[in-house]
Amino acid sequence: MTETTRRCTHARTYLMCPPEHFAVQYAINPWMNPDRAVDNALAMRQWRHLRDTYQSLGHTVRTITPEAGLPDMVFAANGATVIDGKVLGANFKFPQRQPEADAYLNWFREHGYGQVRESHVLNEGEGDIVFAGRAILAGYGFRSDQAVRDELTELFGFPVISLRLVDPRFYHLDTALVVLDETTIAYYPAAFDDASRAALASHFSQIIEAKDEDAEVLGLNGISDGRNVVLPVQATGLAAQLAEAGFSPVGVDMSELLKAGGGPKCCTLELR
Repeated sequence: MTETTRRCTHARTYLMCPPEHFAVQYAINPWMNPDRAVDNALAMRQWRHLRDTYQSLGHTVRTITPEAGLPDMVFAANGATVIDGKVLGANFKFPQRQPEADAYLNWFREHGYGQVRESHVLNEGEGDIVFAGRAILAGYGFRSDQAVRDELTELFGFPVISLRLVDPRFYHLDTALVVLDETTIAYYPAAFDDASRAALASHFSQIIEAKDEDAEVLGLNGISDGRNVVLPVQATGLAAQLAEAGFSPVGVDMSELLKAGGGPKCCTLELR
């Protein structure tokens, strides 16, 4: 049996937020420069193409209404963590983004989610919390607190692997690592400390190491359904590595959202 035939697509449901109010009005990560112009119309076209790509792959996309004054609300991944229908809300580090937490929590409450909990420690949702099927990966070091592992364990009941981020360019876990399936990840080793690299090596049987040039265009800010991997089109080397491993890379251009440090995964919250 070949690598390609072993890769299986699993239909997903995603929550996304249109970038109607997208702008770079402040700088809270190394990618953001308020003096650099943002083309909102282009951002909207790129976002729609991402949404349409998911739908063309057989996935369901739901949307949350963007709120004025929250230019980063488009980055839905940061809004919460959802596993088995349970929701852990976000608790943002920077005041500019803190109102997003209530906006997302309200959406879940209004749409019938029974277990919706606020977080009492810093955590920026799926930006730093990644479900890997048998465990939860939890990044910390820049935006989220390592102590979130206790909330994750208590609510979701899965083991938690804490991973320390050490490069400020990769301020969220989803900028430096993508779970491809339960046994496979792609990641950028230089973004993590030694202990975190060792923890990943012990948990995943197959690891794809991204090169500098792909990490530097946020090529790892991708979404996998088990076979198809939606990632920035600029990450050509990583796309080739994924194809060699039996995955089907699907490139999308998110260059306008990258001005705020975002990519496909940043714009996508999985509803499990």
